[in-house]
Amino acid sequence: MPDRYVTKHPKGWAVKAPGRERASSVHGTQREAEKAAKRTVHNLGGGEVRIRGRNGRWRDSDTVAPGRDPNPPHDKKH
Repeated sequence: MPDRYVTKHPKGWAVKAPGRERASSVHGTQREAEKAAKRTVHNLGGGEVRIRGRNGRWRDSDTVAPGRDPNPPHDKKH
């Protein structure tokens, strides 16, 4: 599955595959982790990148090409 999650990590922000405990990469900022996650998902053929806030709640998600956005008219943020 090409989807990736950006979550808080003791050393910064981690990029993880769904269902995995171990991070595939760790970054100093959430923005760097988000960029890395999107690059990975794009290289794997597209999918979703979901981002958790500092409070542990999902705060954002984005469909990365060539993935298919299930709600294109509603996704005006990206």
